[in-house]
Amino acid sequence: MFQSFDASARPEQGPPRLARLRAEMVKAGLDGFLVPRSDAHQGEYVAPRDERLAWLTGFTGSAGFAGVLADVAGVFVDGRYRVQVRQQLAGAFTPVNWPETRLADWLKAHLPDGGTIGFDPWLHSFEEIEKLLAALKDSGITLSETDNLIDRIWPDQPGPPMGAITPYPEDLAGETHAEKRARIAATLREAGQKAAVLTLPDSIAWLLNVRGCDVARNPVPHAFAILHDDARLTLFADPAKCDAALRAHLGEEITLRPPEAFGPGLRSLTGPVRLDKASAPLWVSAQLAENSVSLDWGADPCLLPKACKTAAEIAGSAEAHLRDGAAVCEFLAWLDVTAGQAPLTEIDVVTELETMRRDTNRLRDISFDTIAGAGPNGAIVHYRVTTETNREVKPGELLLIDSGGQYLDGTTDITRTIAVGDVGEEEKRCFTRVLKGMIAISRARFPKGLAGRDLDALARYALWQAGQDYDHGTGHGVGCYLSVHEGPQRLSRISDVALEPGMILSNEPGYYREGAFGIRIENLIVVQPAPPLAGGDEREMLNFRTLTFVPIDRRLIVAEMLSPEEREWLNAYHAEVAEKIGPRLSGVARDWLSRATAPL
Repeated sequence: MFQSFDASARPEQGPPRLARLRAEMVKAGLDGFLVPRSDAHQGEYVAPRDERLAWLTGFTGSAGFAGVLADVAGVFVDGRYRVQVRQQLAGAFTPVNWPETRLADWLKAHLPDGGTIGFDPWLHSFEEIEKLLAALKDSGITLSETDNLIDRIWPDQPGPPMGAITPYPEDLAGETHAEKRARIAATLREAGQKAAVLTLPDSIAWLLNVRGCDVARNPVPHAFAILHDDARLTLFADPAKCDAALRAHLGEEITLRPPEAFGPGLRSLTGPVRLDKASAPLWVSAQLAENSVSLDWGADPCLLPKACKTAAEIAGSAEAHLRDGAAVCEFLAWLDVTAGQAPLTEIDVVTELETMRRDTNRLRDISFDTIAGAGPNGAIVHYRVTTETNREVKPGELLLIDSGGQYLDGTTDITRTIAVGDVGEEEKRCFTRVLKGMIAISRARFPKGLAGRDLDALARYALWQAGQDYDHGTGHGVGCYLSVHEGPQRLSRISDVALEPGMILSNEPGYYREGAFGIRIENLIVVQPAPPLAGGDEREMLNFRTLTFVPIDRRLIVAEMLSPEEREWLNAYHAEVAEKIGPRLSGVARDWLSRATAPL
């Protein structure tokens, strides 16, 4: 099993650890210390060494941070984690709703006479500290760079990850790394920039056509890189990760240096140097400033090219989704027979689904820990079952299953909400509203240049009409055998990045009723040019092509709530599921699929 069911943090250990942290704060002359979830690469998913927030507080969500003062310790989380954080924190910590409550406002409220807040410059971006300083202006509160105080008190902290870096096949990438480097270097020259500093592992993996295994579920290496305007590149990674095959793949235009050479390498540059203030650690810009290297702030130059997939990447991802869809259908056929007839737990569900994916003989990893929330656990948006929280799947309840696989040719992410026995009318009506939003995104046509914020409301309209909503974005970007959460593309109220052909996103509206049930329906979609319509304006339009093919539970749909167009879309989708997935299934699963995809 890739997934384990051990509790990864112990909330009861939080208070004594907090006491030790406060003792270190006193030694360092600090009134507070910031503990982010992030690592030096600003990643959402981090290696065990970097799980400082979970180690201190017991909160295991993939986003959040803590502000620790002498008499209060706040753990800041957004709407995805507010149920989870209350369950995981010991009494020494206080949940704080973020971004409604800004860190600066919280600090000013608790330090009215001012104070000094320490932070590790490796774990915060320049932009983050810049904004915090601006918000703290005239408050008497100052920020002070320090070594990491958590590392001082974590006696058995794991070492840095040392996963091998391996070449990624060019036929799946659709472009050589020399071509990619030349393309990105040309953008640097056009901007008058001499070099770009790359700190995001998935950007480096994409640019060099390599993959790694330093972070669970994400096939990326921990490394830094400097790309020069002539397409030469210096890769800063532990030599032990790089064998002869990798060195041959990289070629003569790429210089391999150890991580400790990164600082001197930065200080030796001549500007202007491009640096992403939103993702590069403050430490990086400080190294450049130390030698008066001129900075040219700009987005990581790999972000948009990586997001706009090549034809080869889209084809590979489509095949990965068909393979994965067949595995999920085999699982759902098993679930329909098993649920209600034999004792079944959330761990049983996770184990069986991973087994079905493993049976493809192509699974490299799961793309994140499978979420299998039965009944009220489904309302915990990023729920992870452990032996302590494991719940029986009971008749009359909803079962929310959000899962994905990492295959060499693509990354998958799919959510289905399943009826276990007969469920209530209220659950069905809520489910149908979520489905209407998912269909609205799937059917959307929109002018080129629109961003995720322009489409997000389409997914929420039916819920809003019922006085309901959900506290997460409608969709995130997805990589190709890379991170399951990829930027900069998003379907979100706050995303201003224009959607472009080749971008892969999730389409996953939901609805959650704490203590009762959770609903989410998710397909992956890819942006493509929309064909012209008779009588339409002569303007460039885009739409979405669906990549995920797995039935949506018809037992939960209130048919009369769907418009004729929505019903037509659903029936056409299910017909395509039957056509594409049916030939890949066993006989029993094929019979189940025939029933599951019958016209509504």
